[in-house]
Amino acid sequence: MPTELTQPAGSGGNRPPVRAALVQTNWTGDKESMIKVHEDYARQAAARGAQVICFQELFYGPYFCQQQDTKFYAYAESVPGPTTERFAALAKELGMVMVLPVYEQEQPGVLYNTSAVIDADGSYLGKYRKHHIPQVKGFWEKFYFRPGNLGWPVFDTAVGKVGVYICYDRHFPEGWRALGLAGAEIVFNPSATSRGLSAYLWKLEQPASAVANEYYIGAINRVGVEEFGDNDFYGTSYFVDPEGKFVGEVASDTDPELVIRDLDMDLLKVVRDRWAFYRDRRPDAYGPLLEP
Repeated sequence: MPTELTQPAGSGGNRPPVRAALVQTNWTGDKESMIKVHEDYARQAAARGAQVICFQELFYGPYFCQQQDTKFYAYAESVPGPTTERFAALAKELGMVMVLPVYEQEQPGVLYNTSAVIDADGSYLGKYRKHHIPQVKGFWEKFYFRPGNLGWPVFDTAVGKVGVYICYDRHFPEGWRALGLAGAEIVFNPSATSRGLSAYLWKLEQPASAVANEYYIGAINRVGVEEFGDNDFYGTSYFVDPEGKFVGEVASDTDPELVIRDLDMDLLKVVRDRWAFYRDRRPDAYGPLLEP
């Protein structure tokens, strides 16, 4: 884990706002139609001036982890691979940064819950692999994914420094902090989380993490009840700023929605000048936290 903060690019102030987008939607029934739906959302976002977009966890499929069945391994593909290349071409066409949460096969039998990051010129910048893998009723993820092994990368994009933290990761503060130490300005948390399990945490954890780490967070959740289980995905996707305030309204808890918000990037400097959390850290005292 890095121990020194990388300062945000252009941290002297007077930065233009970033228009950012999130997509929450329901399962359409097949991979190709899901991909087409998200291509359409990306075009709608670009038409409204969005510069960066993030989709929900495992965006082109259902949330199949409600069951344990090897047939769902068929959704996995290489990264970069067919889906990332398809959206890289779209990113270049639209001039938009894209965060693509996909099911990755590194090799047969080696599978990850991954997000690829594509820059606005269509270049593939890299990927984040989900670190924390739950194994509870309705979320049998250890059957499908190995824990991530690529650290907490921060990607230098056309809109600034972007990080990713996936779904269950959000319950663990260490990764949020690692992303901040690496200079993240916007962190996306694509998720598939259900009403009966974690709704009471949804509007608590990400705002608290945005404050503690002094960056923007885009929290994305899918909607609806899917055919492979009875989890009720409750949407309510949102952006939260480094003061813990929602940027605009929180999305619907039942309906698909394209969320587009303007993020005031100068607020990053204001908050970091006000609260010197990174200066006042005590990594020399945290050694016991690394013990099992």
